[in-house]
Amino acid sequence: MAALRGADLLARALAAAGVRNLFSLSGNHVMPVYDAALDARLRIIHTRHEGAAVHMADAWARLTGEPGIVLLTGGPGHANGVGALYTALAADSPVVMLSGHAPLAELGLGSFQEMRQADMAAPVAKASWTAKSAAALGEDMASAIRVATSGRPGPVHVSLPFDLLEARLADGAGALPPSTAFRAQPVALAGDAADAVLAALKRARRPLVLTGPQLANANGRELRERLAAAIAAPVLCMESPRGVNDPALGAFAEVLAQADFILLLGKQPDFTLRFAQAPAVAPGCRFAVIDPDAEALARAQRTLGDPQRVALAVAADTIAAAQTLARRAAGAGPKHGEWAREVDAAVRFRPEAWNKLAAGSTGPAHPVAVGRAVQQLIDRSRDAVLVSDGGEFGQWAQACVHAPSRVINGQGGSIGSALPFALAARMARPDATVVAMSGDGAFGFHLAEFDTAVRENLDFVAVVGNDACWNAEHQIQLRNYGPGRAHGCELLPTRYDQVAAGLGAHGEFVPHAADLTAALERARTSGRPACVNVLTERVAAPIVARGSAAAAAPAH
Repeated sequence: MAALRGADLLARALAAAGVRNLFSLSGNHVMPVYDAALDARLRIIHTRHEGAAVHMADAWARLTGEPGIVLLTGGPGHANGVGALYTALAADSPVVMLSGHAPLAELGLGSFQEMRQADMAAPVAKASWTAKSAAALGEDMASAIRVATSGRPGPVHVSLPFDLLEARLADGAGALPPSTAFRAQPVALAGDAADAVLAALKRARRPLVLTGPQLANANGRELRERLAAAIAAPVLCMESPRGVNDPALGAFAEVLAQADFILLLGKQPDFTLRFAQAPAVAPGCRFAVIDPDAEALARAQRTLGDPQRVALAVAADTIAAAQTLARRAAGAGPKHGEWAREVDAAVRFRPEAWNKLAAGSTGPAHPVAVGRAVQQLIDRSRDAVLVSDGGEFGQWAQACVHAPSRVINGQGGSIGSALPFALAARMARPDATVVAMSGDGAFGFHLAEFDTAVRENLDFVAVVGNDACWNAEHQIQLRNYGPGRAHGCELLPTRYDQVAAGLGAHGEFVPHAADLTAALERARTSGRPACVNVLTERVAAPIVARGSAAAAAPAH
């Protein structure tokens, strides 16, 4: 038998870690890994753009809790994928991006697609390096997965020089790492620190626990609910770039300003919390900060400023800390019931005037009408995943539609990720109804991934809010410069349904709101990836406030 190649060792190490899927776009530098994937029984999901492959791995990681593995070629292929890593980084998503690379033996000689890839990926990754030894490729994979999934999860990049992938390993070289090498032990919250946090929560009159995106998935939601029940206080997840004006959180901003104690659990006091300054947060509000990252703890303390505002700052993993707090608080009995009900009412609040917005049946649909029809579709499903892009239409979607699981563009504020997110959601939840909602601008980023969905038999429903505009930016122009200076943001009312149909998908065109419900049902039952192209009114995203119907929000 021929000696193992570096590529074989890499593929076997991934399989040993439990990896089943590689989200990939092929290229010269990674062909040895494609070959090795056959024997390692790794499925390759071949996308039409490298950024889409990263977004798919990101959504897979968020929904399953497993690392999402990306395999790209070097040079421009690598560069195309790097931008999408930022979305994963901001979402605390454990993605490992593997990029082919010029041979080590040719570096500095002008090798094909030679590029300082690790340096390029470093600002948007927890760690980024170039492999140096074929025999150590298994250890590289173990390190990458361990770093991506430990502490505050996030993306890791490893560049794979072509000569290492092709190199034949000597007998006995390149042993697979032990299973323990792929995972790190979680950093627990010490009992005395947990008791100090629980005591502070008990003393407070209006406490809040705010978590980051690591607790946004279904398992995270269950843990948040368990913690909320144990401490008898509200526990909310913040994962939107709209922050305190996240439309999915209703009138949350109003109760946030009343809180007198906030536990930040894997959540930074960053722009989404208006840096914890008044009037978003009361000047006298105190904080406890639990974060796995020492640098993040230090930054939080600098942001909060006055040391008297910080009751406790301690390093611990988010999930482990939440579990410890729930366990040690269990049986303490309710204390903040009235406050918890007030917070819940604020988060659930939607203006009564929205009911009238959804009532029309002729002409382009208001986004509320679209959301209402999609909600009906989700309510008829046994299980469902909502995928939402950014932009104005995405904010209406997040305000109006709720599902057992969701994946959004995240705190990084990117747009264009919804289609690849939906493909990965369909893989992660094969029995669920997957609905992706995107504005027409964002939809154009990865429209060709309908081809991927058709090839991979991944059926889902994409709902396009088509107002023929980059509306988020258009709304900025209207607010800041006036209608006479609004320009450069127009699009065509493109028949995206026909484009999707040309790629083998099911297409529906909805020029009138009255036709939407039937079109969605036909899309759901088509058995194919489906595009429902809905002509919509050009309106600003909502800021939900009690006593106010809707207002423009900052664009992200």
